[in-house]
Formats: sequence, C-alpha cells, structure tokens
Amino acid sequence: MSFEVNGTTFPQEPRAGQCLRTFLRELGHFGVKKGCDAGDCGACTVLLDGEPVHSCLIPAFRAEGRAVTTIEGLDGDGGAHPMQQAFLDAQGFQCGFCTAGMILTCASLNQAQRTDLGVALKGNICRCTGYRAIEDALLGKTNIEESVEAGAAFGRSLPAPAGPDVVRGKARYTFDTQIDGLLHIKLLRSPHAYARIVAIDKSEALGVPGLHAVLTHEDAPTTLMSTARHEKDWMDPEDTRVLDEIVRFIGQKVAAVVADSEAAAEDACRRLKIDYEVLPALIDPEIAMAPGAPIIHPDRTTANRVADAQRNLAAETHGEFGDVAAALATSAVTFEGTFHSHRVQHAALETHGGLAWLDASGVLNVRTSTQVPFLTRRALSDIFELPMDKVRVFCERVGGGFGGKQEMFVEDILALAARKTGRPVKLELTREEQFIATSTRHPMRVHVKAGADADGKLTALQLDVLSNTGAYGNHAGPVMFHSLAESISVYNCPNKRVDGCAVYTNTVPAGAFRGYGLPQTLIAVEAAIDELAKQLGISPYEMRRRNVVKPGDPMVSPPPSEFQDVFYGSYGLDQCLDLVERAMQADGPQPDLSPEWLIGDGVALTMIDTVPPAGHLADATVALNEDGGFDLTVGTVEFGNGTSTVHRQIAATTLATTVDRIRLLQSDTAHGGHDTGAYGSAGMFVAGKATHAAAVQLATELKAAAAGAWLCDVGSCTLESEAVVSGVRRMSFVELAKLARERGQPLAGAGNSGGTPRSVGFNVQGFRVAVNKGTGELRILRSVHAADAGVVANPMQCRGQVEGGVAQALGAALYEEMVIDADGRVANPKFRDYHLPSFADVPRTEVFFAETSDTIGPLGAKSMSESPYNPVAAALGNAIADATGIRFTAPPFKPDRLFPALHEKFGN
Repeated sequence: MSFEVNGTTFPQEPRAGQCLRTFLRELGHFGVKKGCDAGDCGACTVLLDGEPVHSCLIPAFRAEGRAVTTIEGLDGDGGAHPMQQAFLDAQGFQCGFCTAGMILTCASLNQAQRTDLGVALKGNICRCTGYRAIEDALLGKTNIEESVEAGAAFGRSLPAPAGPDVVRGKARYTFDTQIDGLLHIKLLRSPHAYARIVAIDKSEALGVPGLHAVLTHEDAPTTLMSTARHEKDWMDPEDTRVLDEIVRFIGQKVAAVVADSEAAAEDACRRLKIDYEVLPALIDPEIAMAPGAPIIHPDRTTANRVADAQRNLAAETHGEFGDVAAALATSAVTFEGTFHSHRVQHAALETHGGLAWLDASGVLNVRTSTQVPFLTRRALSDIFELPMDKVRVFCERVGGGFGGKQEMFVEDILALAARKTGRPVKLELTREEQFIATSTRHPMRVHVKAGADADGKLTALQLDVLSNTGAYGNHAGPVMFHSLAESISVYNCPNKRVDGCAVYTNTVPAGAFRGYGLPQTLIAVEAAIDELAKQLGISPYEMRRRNVVKPGDPMVSPPPSEFQDVFYGSYGLDQCLDLVERAMQADGPQPDLSPEWLIGDGVALTMIDTVPPAGHLADATVALNEDGGFDLTVGTVEFGNGTSTVHRQIAATTLATTVDRIRLLQSDTAHGGHDTGAYGSAGMFVAGKATHAAAVQLATELKAAAAGAWLCDVGSCTLESEAVVSGVRRMSFVELAKLARERGQPLAGAGNSGGTPRSVGFNVQGFRVAVNKGTGELRILRSVHAADAGVVANPMQCRGQVEGGVAQALGAALYEEMVIDADGRVANPKFRDYHLPSFADVPRTEVFFAETSDTIGPLGAKSMSESPYNPVAAALGNAIADATGIRFTAPPFKPDRLFPALHEKFGN
C-alpha cells in the first residue's frame, strides 16, 4: 500500500480498522481535527480526489491510490490558497478548531453550490462565529485593517496574530504534537446513577497486552476538592475526589486504565469487573430536597462548604428588601409565572483532554485544554502534595471553552497516571464523554412575581429559583447567586425578594456556562416586564426606560452583598435601548407569508458585572528586545475570545509601536506570575489592565533611560513612532535596547490587576419572529443586538463575539437540549441527536455599539464575550408571546412544544 497526501507518497500502512483521520494525524497532519468521530461536525474534513469528506468516517485503506489533501497541502506551493486568504481577510474564525475543515469545504464549492450555503455547509459546524464572518469569506469581503500607524492599534479592526497559522493548519492545539513513549488513558465509567463500589476485579484486565496500570480509588489521593476553578476556594463545595468508591451519576469515572494504545486501554476497561451496591437515585430536584429523600453526600457538612447535605442542598440564599407581599397587594398590575430552563452542553469542538509527563528535573508537566492553567496548577499541587514549582500547567491554542473549561475534569487523572507510570500519558475525552461526564448549564425552575403602579413604575420583584446542580456542586453557589443578582439589580424597585436553592441530584453535574445563571432567570424577569407593560398599555421599550437603573442609582438585589465594588464605569443602556428600537422600526424586507403566519416583536435587556467578586488576579510583564520589539507575557488563555489580539493592541498603543512588534507569550505557568483565568468576562478587563499597567511602567522606563542619556528633564520626553522624542532629539527603541545592554540594565515593565473595582456591561436584544399557527414552525425575520462595550478595542472582533454569543444562545433557545431519562442517563450524547446550529439555522444579526468610555477598564474598554448570550432566549420568548398571545415558559421553543398551545387557541 501507498498513500498520496498533499502530493507526497507515504509507504506507511494503516492499522486494521483505522479511520483516515487518525492515520493522517499519525503522519503529522495535525490540521485534521477530532470533533466528534461520527461525521457530524466536519472538523476532520479533508479532500479526497478534490471532494470534501469527513475523514473520521472513511476507512484509511480506502484512500489508497487516491489524492488526499489536508489543510496543510491546500496551498500547494507554500503560499496562501485563495480561500485561506479569504478567511484571513474576513477573519472567518474565532477559536479556529473548525476552520481547517471549513476552509476545505468552502474551497471545493462550485458556483451552483454557493447559491445555497445552508445546504453546502451543513456538514461543517462552527460553535464560535455565528457564521456571518464565514459567509463574508465566501463573498470575498475584507473585515480587517491591514496595518495602522504606530501607537494607534487600540480601537482598530486588526487581525488575530495566529490567523495565518490557523488558516494553514499550523496552529497547535492540545494534541497537535508527538511524544515518544506516549501511553494512553481510557476511563471506565459508572452504569449506575448512585452506587457504592464493593469490589474491583482487575485480574482479567491486567492480562491485556500493553497494559501498564489500572488505577482506582485505592490508588488515588483522598483529598476532597471541587472540579470548579475559582481564585477563592470557598466559592465551591469540597465534595469530589479524583476517584471515589461512591459513584453519584451515570458516567462518573470509576477507573483509569493506562496502556500502550487506546485500543488496549479500551479492551482492559471492558475486562474490569466491578461489584456495585446500587443505591436509590434522585433525578428530580424537587424530590431530592423533600424530607425523607436519600442523601447524596451524607458525610458533607458546612465545613465542606455544603449548605445542608441532609436536604441535598449544595447552596441556598434568601433575602428581602422592603415588603414584597404588601407591595404586590397594592400594585395596579401584577404578574406571576413559573419558567423552566433546560440542560445545554457547551459543545466546544475540542473536547477536554491533555498530556502529562515528568521531566528530568521531576517537574510534572500538564499540557491541557483549559481556561484556567494557573488555578489548575494550584489544585494539582494541593491534591498531590507537590510544591508549586514542581507543577507546570500550560495551554497551546484551545478549541473553544464557553465556561466548560473552567473545570478540572482530566488533569487530575493525567497527573495520577503520569506519576504512577513515570511515562508520558494522554487522555482525550470522546464526544460522548463530553455529554455524559463533564458539565452542563444548570437547569432551573424560576418562579417570578412582579408588580407595577399605574404609571409603569415597578413596585415589587420576587424570584424563587430551584437550580439542579447534578451530582456535584461545582459552581452551584456562584451560578445561583449570579442568576439572582444582575437580573433584578438592573431594575429600580423598592421591594425585592429572592429565594434560591441549588440541589444535588444523581445526574450529570452542571457547571460554568457562558452567562453564568443569568440566561435562566432573565427569561422569567424579562417576561414579567413585558406582561406588566401589556397590562398598562405601555411599549416594552418605554416600560424598561422607566425602570432601569441609571448612573447614581444603587444596583441592588437581596440579600445584601459584602462586595460593594461595582460601579458605573460607563453607562450605555439608554443608547442600547434606542439603537435596538430604531433598528427594529426601520424599514426592511417585508416577509412574503401566508395568513397562517403570526408576526411579533420582542426585546430583552441584561446587565452583567465585568468581573466575578472576591478577587480576580492577573500579572503581566513586557520587555524591550534588542530589535526594538517587545516580549509581552500574560497568563490569560486564547480560545476564540480574542485576548491574544487585544493584549497586543493595548501594549502597542501604550508603547507607540505596531502590533507586529509585540511578541506574545501566554497561558503557561512556567512564565511566572499568576492569572486567575479567562472566565467571568475578565480576559480583557482584568488581564488587559495588567498589560496596560506593565506597558505604562515600561514606557516610563524608556523615557527615563533616554532622558538620562540626554541629561534632560524626563517630563519633556514622549513616545512617538517606536522612539523616545524630546524636542528635536529622537532615540529609537533599537538604540534604547543597545544602551540598556551596554549598561547591563534591561528595560522592562510589570503590571498587575486585582479585579476590583468592577464595572458593568449592558446588552439589548431584539427579535421579529413569525410563528405558523398551524404547525408551530418558527422563523426569525430580524435579529438586532446593541452592546455597551465601552471603547470597542477591536470592532470586527467584538462584533464577532456578539454574533457568536447570539448564535449559541439561539441554539439553546430553539432546539439544543440534553435529555435525561428516568434513570438519570443522558439519552442523546452525540451531536447527531443534539441539534447544534449550522449555517442554515442562524439568522444574520445587526450589531450596534453604544458610544461610551469606561473609566475603570483598560483604555476605556470593558468585556463583551459573555454577555451577548444572556438576553437572547428572553427576547425570543417575548417575540413569540407578542406574535401568538401565548406565553411559552420553557425553551427550547421547538415546533412540537409550540403546537399544542397554538392548536388549542387557533384550532386546525
């Protein structure tokens, strides 16, 4: 056998049953990605004789005698293929994990196929972009500014620094490397929702050729921890072990098998014999918190930061300002309703996984797909009782996160296996494992009561939240607290009450997810505002204008918070409401619809704190190089959030240089310093402030060095066009670097940020929808989003974050849903049965930005990667209610969910 890949013939033969994807990766073609191994996502797309195929579905031997083209070979002569250049010009990517496959498909399209991109691109999923930038690439649009003058980078649409490598398949993600002597880990998982392990028989498994270890709870540390990663450990309960003798959900890891190959490890997993004592499981949170229910964590107490283990409460909160009951009794209008939100999967195309090894100096190295390398290092140090300097955690480029990688699901097993075997090890979760064994959005039942006076001023707001945290309490408390905070603190109201319980059940754990609790409660709160407005005959925009907080107003929700560091760094909510209302009222294409279609508009708003409370830390350093460029070192991670681009823009602007002169080193604990992590809307607002502080300090050092050489007042010196200038004198950065070298005094700056004070961001979403009253079909006719991001650091990139957030939220609002059966099992653990938005599913969203400048954020900017998600489902629910006159209270708003109520109201 011989195989031609990118014009080169390879004599290697595939193993029996090997798919083309793994074969190509073993040949070093890392641009071929693994997203699903089921032909559902397109990340593994290659060209076979010029036609795009999902290489995970093609047996490798079928490629014999045929021309295989991967992304690395698309350019042919080493330049950029026109489609690769088009994706660069349009910046048709964010995390970039899907980009290689997307480009290959796009490059293969003929003119006829380009007329229906919904069909042509149905085999390629992008979880980040919302597809508009991908369409721009196919249309030949340019969204970037090629270059700007020195010192003018901030506020410009500059391209991502990794772009050329992303479109050529050269950007390296977690598993895009080869390590000699690598062992493979597979995990045996529990078939029971709740059980005690009585005995483990390893004998048959130990006989599998190539086996190196079978690790169970008997081999693992007994340290209690949380998989959630926060700067402050007190935010999450200690209720989890690396491996436990008690399993609390179907899919929990029972044993880790380490072998020469994945096949051998899987074979050994099948041969393990586990004797379980099955215990009564709890699937429904209402039943779980009822008196007499079985206890899921009977040994946990408040010392473990579990609120009330005997009632299966991971966390709870209660508080009231004023007298809600009395206010409701005297209100001119009231509304009361119960809403339900469902389980949603992050579906980042790169699954959780990593590599671990011990180096010659005994340092445990973990290369992993995480949003929080520094917090993961600290956790591994604690669990395995290792000095911090004996643990290194780092990332290459990360293929999506959305909060799901603010967890430690694999790194502890990797560390255990590497230390037990002394060999480098690999653990890469399958797509099914992502569904059944990582985390989801918290399902919530939200009961809302609201009242207003005859003038449309709110008199009372009450929320009662029941959150299903699953088998473990990772993020249970913070998500619940957050869901009850900004959702009502954005409104002025003298009487407010909240009650919240986060309940353990024997189901897959919930965790951090983009929006962090707000999308679940906003559906209820924003519905209440609309319903009060309807009763009073006030427009939904005017109702919100009369009640939203304004600068000087307190932003409060009960109970009182100990953290009083949130301020109006800038305020653009009024502009956002105006922008969306004007856009929705503007003339647009009129839909050609029959009378069976009902048309309605909806709006919703959100406020979000730009940083989590209780501290979020970041360090940064920047140093002048001999060539006059700079090394910028930050801890924050790039996973499509755009931090790599913005940090260079901040540094280049402050140092009067261009972004190509900033070399970025990031997301590696070996670089020193500390970074809490890229979550909680802090990647730019906190880490960006650290970068700015470091650059400001270095700018001061540069001016002082030049002034010392010129014997002049440092106050007369400024930075201009890659030099220090004072009057007619000019000293270039190259000359300054030479001067510093001669004096033996390197020029560098360091900065840090503590995450306080905090600011607030605002977002408003508007929809126009059409609902078919005979079938329940829903069409989105218009989508408009306005955001207050302060000074927009990179308009093109920020627009992409908004579009991606809206698209992801629409997926959850319209069809994405993890189904849990009566036994607690995930019934649809694959993309094929879990409808992710494809190109055809996502409407184009009109994006507008308020004109503000934040007094707290770096160079006037604030976060905008998380909050666009939050108001989408609420606005969609309001639009459907406006169209149909029916208030649907439980997304996803699928046709079969809408049809019964429509049929009851309108008949056949």
